[in-house]
Amino acid sequence: MRKTLTLLLVSSLALGACGTVRDSRINPFNWFGPARSEPVTATEVSTNPLIPRSSGLFSRPLLSEVTYAGQPFQQVTDLTVERVPGGAIIRATGLAERQGIYAVQLTPENLEERPVEGVLTYRLEGVTPERATPVGTPPTREVTAARRLTNQQLAGVRTIRVEGQLNALVARR
Repeated sequence: MRKTLTLLLVSSLALGACGTVRDSRINPFNWFGPARSEPVTATEVSTNPLIPRSSGLFSRPLLSEVTYAGQPFQQVTDLTVERVPGGAIIRATGLAERQGIYAVQLTPENLEERPVEGVLTYRLEGVTPERATPVGTPPTREVTAARRLTNQQLAGVRTIRVEGQLNALVARR
């Protein structure tokens, strides 16, 4: 009985002392101090929070200005303008001098991509590899590129012209 009474007395004194332990440095919850309110600094808000503004661990660094190192194709072999809802798709097929051309695109003649006297002009361009590649047969050197235009971009356009080094193909309305 004495042991039980002693244990009960010690535990009640320890429980009463918890009020002072709560505010002391012995309590690990007090080691970093109380929380304080601070004003929020303004950060740059992106237009879409789901698109990251910085690069990740495995992505390439973002470049502020990308330069395209493409050169015009030797020959443009086919030009097709297909009507789609809301505009048209220009599809051009070109024949390169060698195999291995990549990053093929239709580059507009002017930066605004506006027609000059009713003619919208593009160059079929591609990037040539740094290493020497075989010439190959014509089907292995054929590459196709496409570009979509809206009805607003097609306003005032009577002719679409795609140029290569040796020739140019024209599609009229």
